[in-house]
Amino acid sequence: MLPLLLRSHAPVRVLVRRTVDLGADPRIEVILVDFAALPALPPVDDVFIGLGTTIKVAGSQAAFRSVDLDAVVATARAGLAAGATRLGVVSALGADATSKVFYNRVKGEMQEAVAGLGYASVTLAQPSLLLGDRAALGQPTRPIESLAMRLSGSVMRLVPRGVRPIRAGDVAAALVAAVAEGRPGTQLLASARMQGAAG
Repeated sequence: MLPLLLRSHAPVRVLVRRTVDLGADPRIEVILVDFAALPALPPVDDVFIGLGTTIKVAGSQAAFRSVDLDAVVATARAGLAAGATRLGVVSALGADATSKVFYNRVKGEMQEAVAGLGYASVTLAQPSLLLGDRAALGQPTRPIESLAMRLSGSVMRLVPRGVRPIRAGDVAAALVAAVAEGRPGTQLLASARMQGAAG
């Protein structure tokens, strides 16, 4: 997402949980934060949130919830306080605050929370299984994602677009474009709609 943001949003302030190397571009300001105690942010126009983990990596449902709900909402709230009017968040396919599935329920609760904060425009991307180079981001690889990436294009085309694994770049491109459009209220970006957005 960062290369896309640098084309239209400069400078770009990146909040991170741990030190990362994002290159030497002077338009990028990396801010190391504790998402449980966010500082006041410098003025911003738009906020993009791609925070997320898994229960396996987090270690417990409570720890997962602290990232995928609490940290996301805290970041959105901090952005609003810093002057942002448009918000884009990567959520997940199946997000539903009433779901019996814990993961989907937390994602749904997060969506309801950020939609009610007072942004003029909120875009919630709901991708299916994300495909991308997690190792390059210092994240653990996930077996099901590795398998999906190895499947040929002809096999993947047999999977309905709405649930077909999707490239992270497609999600980023669709989210950045939707936030730039700034449609009033809250809009959902379904996975099928985002397929191929990066070209």
